[in-house]
Amino acid sequence: MKIGYIGLGRMGRNMVLHLLEKGIEVVVWNRSPEPKEQLKQEAGQLKSGSENLTATSSLDELIGSLESPRVIWLMVTAGPAIDELLTQLAEKLDKDDLVIDGGNSLYKETLRRNEMLSAKGIHFMDAGTSGGIEGARGGACIMVGGLREDFEKIEPVLKAAAIPEAYAYLGPIGAGHFAKTIHNGIEYGMMEAIGEGAAILKYSPFKYDLREVFRIYNTGSIIESRLVNWTLAELKEDPTLSNISSVIGSAGTAGKAKGEGHWTVELAKEMGIDVPVIEDSVKVRENSENDPENSPNGFRNKVVAAMRWQFGQHPVKKQ
Repeated sequence: MKIGYIGLGRMGRNMVLHLLEKGIEVVVWNRSPEPKEQLKQEAGQLKSGSENLTATSSLDELIGSLESPRVIWLMVTAGPAIDELLTQLAEKLDKDDLVIDGGNSLYKETLRRNEMLSAKGIHFMDAGTSGGIEGARGGACIMVGGLREDFEKIEPVLKAAAIPEAYAYLGPIGAGHFAKTIHNGIEYGMMEAIGEGAAILKYSPFKYDLREVFRIYNTGSIIESRLVNWTLAELKEDPTLSNISSVIGSAGTAGKAKGEGHWTVELAKEMGIDVPVIEDSVKVRENSENDPENSPNGFRNKVVAAMRWQFGQHPVKKQ
């Protein structure tokens, strides 16, 4: 199968490499040229699949390289950037072409964008993608919303992009992004709990080696998980996390931008559901810049930031 792919950041570039290895033909375009050149270099180092890559220099060239009905996957930052791109695509694509938003978008925005595109006969799907950079490169977890027939059409791509059994059709347009938002809200709470526990251990009277504590936590215990494993990985590299900022950040932008944790809290309030764990974890991130670097709360924040570095290489490392 042949698809177009727009957005070659950390997630997008690694996902394309994985698709190439799985035999999917991918035509790529990125607004800035540097990620495209990096992808071409990395694709050339693959043992197989590099011949499946076509790099284009413009949006028009990408569209012209695909046969109708086209399938184009977007891995673009939520907000104005994706609206601008979809506005351009709406003027250039044909009826029955399909656009998939694989990034993190608020489901209400997904519904609005679907109305805009469907008015022109263009199909739209949402595909919430989880697993971080590691998942993008080795197989992700994908939550899909849209028309069932569109899901069946792109299932070969989803199967190639995901690890076994790690993709699902969850319902009509918006269902994928809604599920991914709540997934990330849960993630906020889990990460905060791990950070709090690590801080209590560090400042306890027992002078723990946190590397050994987290090694045993991640070996057959109830809380064994990728998040605990990522914490362990950073502790092994730097037991004091001295190279990690205590400002956690959100949605990839330290401190300010609203992310999926905020969206989860807002949606829960609309539905009349109390979510104290997720709400408090969001507040900790918002206020993390006020916690002294070398305080217990500062260390708690560093643990959360360290996990964010491990799965997404978010900007939490000190320069």
